Formats: sequence, structure tokens, C-alpha cells
Amino acid sequence: MNKHDNTNDNQIVSWLSENGKIMEEEFCKVFTETIHPLLCINGIFIDRNGIIEDESIIQNEVATMLCEHIKTGVPRRIKDIMEMLRIYCRHDPLPIYEDRILLKNGTLFLDGRFVEEKDFCMNRLPINYSTEAKGIPVWTKFINDLFYPEDIPTVQEYLGNLLIPSTRSQKMMLIKGDGGEGKSRIGIVLKKIMGANMYSGALPSLEKSPYSRGQLEFRLLFLDDDLMLSALPETNNIKTIVTAEAEIDVERKYVQNYQTRIYSRLLAFGNGNLRSLYDKSKGFFRRQLIISTKPVPEGRENDPYLADKLCEEAEQIFWWMFAGLKRLIANNYQYTISERTNRNLTEAMREGTNYEDFAESEGYIEYVPGAKITTEELFEIYKLWCKENASKVGSYNSLSGYFKDNKTKYDIQDSNHIKNNKGRYARGFIGIKPCFDPKQYCY
Repeated sequence: MNKHDNTNDNQIVSWLSENGKIMEEEFCKVFTETIHPLLCINGIFIDRNGIIEDESIIQNEVATMLCEHIKTGVPRRIKDIMEMLRIYCRHDPLPIYEDRILLKNGTLFLDGRFVEEKDFCMNRLPINYSTEAKGIPVWTKFINDLFYPEDIPTVQEYLGNLLIPSTRSQKMMLIKGDGGEGKSRIGIVLKKIMGANMYSGALPSLEKSPYSRGQLEFRLLFLDDDLMLSALPETNNIKTIVTAEAEIDVERKYVQNYQTRIYSRLLAFGNGNLRSLYDKSKGFFRRQLIISTKPVPEGRENDPYLADKLCEEAEQIFWWMFAGLKRLIANNYQYTISERTNRNLTEAMREGTNYEDFAESEGYIEYVPGAKITTEELFEIYKLWCKENASKVGSYNSLSGYFKDNKTKYDIQDSNHIKNNKGRYARGFIGIKPCFDPKQYCY
């Protein structure tokens, strides 16, 4: 080997040429075979422990290997090798299994079997499998103090569903309270259990950022621990993520759009309901589980070490979640929902829209078989109702959509063959009669 100022003459390596040039592909081969086995899927590095959230880990390993033989230009060469690693380790997406949970020391199948073998994966939890039975006294007291008894099964089932990459339940969860109850401690415990499989952020960013879907790739959970109460301008991304069962389009910075599976579940803590500026549809609300916390007892002393104590029980809390998952699957992915949670959803729908209040008001419209009204006339009466009841006017299309969604409830039919006051046919409803002539109130 010829002398070179940035090589070590006493050692010859396969990835370094005689003139000191790095053969990048050979370097990647040696690195992945001897230092850190890797795959790169859609630009994301994974190993046998799942996704690598912090790429500086790989960079440090590359730097250590380089610096044994290279003395100059190391930062630039690290950058080049990282890019080559993405190419060398490129791999098709791995299969997504819903019948097993990948743990730190092996694989737990939902039927109770455990094997120690570990292979490349996207979602391995930093929790060890253990058959040693231990209690969860701190968690049990915390949960019982935080939630009403009839809502605890719902929370247990939802948190359990986070353990596998499945959106079959078609729900997101909002845990709401007046503040100070300690609900954010759940997020701290989940981070301990989920590790890199959990992504924290603001729920509205899923609608505002074009890269939001890409942030959720290979994540089991998206957590918003302080939900903003401002109404969402759009809800399409959130609805798509909650119900996604096939590949959807995602975008990353400097990467061409591609199709991938997103199975991240959404969990938010807040002081109020999730609201939308324009989407008042059942589809927006039916995707939500809204859980109320108990009021904070007067004179309660908060434990500043509660989060630490809860995290000490993380491996046992995992089994509590696992029991909820098995119950959910046994019930065909239908959650145990209390009357309180059902009321919460009804109240959220009423808060998000005034259409139901209008539809069930007196003196404006009545439901008469065979009666006809155009959507334009119905909207004029609705605007009058809003004016007289100090309520905000919603959109024309949303009002029409509400009545179409509730045809069975009000025993009505939608039609595009309703004659208007100009003798032309227009869209409207059969079975609704105005209580007065709407033309005199047009404004």
C-alpha cells in the first residue's frame, strides 16, 4: 500500500484503495455486516429494533469506523457515506403483521406464544417480555382517580390497540378535562412503552403541513398532549389517517411522493372538543371517542414524582394494555362505550353544528308527509332561525348535508325535482314544510 497522509499504513482494509480513496459500496457492505445491520425503507433506516429515530447514532458509528483509517475530510465523507447507505440498504416495505407484538427481547403473539427470535422490523417496543407477575398499584390508583369506572374499559382497549399496526377500530381518542387532572401523564407512560413508535405533535399540523402524513409513517401513535381549541379549517387528512386501511399518498421533503401504509392512531388531551370550521358531517364526529376525566378533588396534593412512579410500572402496564387489546379484538374491534361517552359525542356534535337544534325547533319547519321544500328555501328559514337565536350561520352545503344524513331520523327524502317559486326544478326535500312563507324573510 502506498503512503498517504490520511491512511493508517499499518492496517489494510477492504474499503480503502491504495491511494486512500474510500470505496463507498464496499464500506457499506463491511459496515452493515460487522457494525450495524440496516435496511432503508422509503428513506427511513430500520434495524432489528425498529425505526432509528436519531440518525446521529449511525453517523457516529460511521465516524468511528472512518477515523480509524482517515485523518482528514471526515465530516464530508460521513455525509457521502450516509447517502450511499440509503442506496445500499434500500429495501421494499416489510410485511405488516397484526397478530403479534414485537418486544425488546422477542415476539409476543396474540395467542400468548412468545419466541426470542428478532428480525428487521418497523415497530419494536422497548419493553421486555416477562412472565413474572407484578402489580400496578400506582397505575391502578391513577386510572381510577382520573376516569369514571365505566370509561376505564374504553381507555384500556384504545391504549391496547396501539400495540399493533391496525386501524380496524376506525377511531381516534380525545381525553378532555378542565385541566390539572394529570391526564398528560398517560403520554409520558406511553412514550416509555412505545419509544420511537410514538410521535408527538399538534393535531392541527396534520391538516396544515404537507409532510404530516410522512411524519406518521411506521409510527403506531400520534399524540397531541395539549389540543388547541381553535377550529380546524380542514379535516380530510385526519379522517383519512383514522380510517386508513390501504396505501395512501405521502410526501417528504426533497422526496418524490409515494404510496405507503399509515397505521398511526391519534390520541389527544385537551380542555374541550375537537372542532371544525366547515366539516359538520357525521363522518367527522363518528371517528371520535371522547372520554371525560373526573373533576380534580378539592384539596388534592399533586405528587411531583408521579410520572416517574408510573414509568417504573411500564412493563406491567403493557400487560394491562394487552388485556384491553385482546378484549377489543374479541369484540370485533367494537369498543366498550359508556352512556357518558355517547353523550359526549352528541354534545360535541351539537357544539360543532346548530343544524340539529334548527331541525328540531318549533315554529320554523315541520315534517309533513308529501310536503316539499327547496334547499334554498330551507336555508333562508335556517338563516332566520340563526338570527333570532343568536347562533352562527353555517354553510349552505353543510345544512343540506345534515338533512341528507338524517333522512331516516326525520322521515324525509332528498330530491332534485322540487319546483321553486320561479317554476324551475331545483334540489330540495320531500317531507318538510315551512311554517311560513320564507320569501318574506330573505336577506
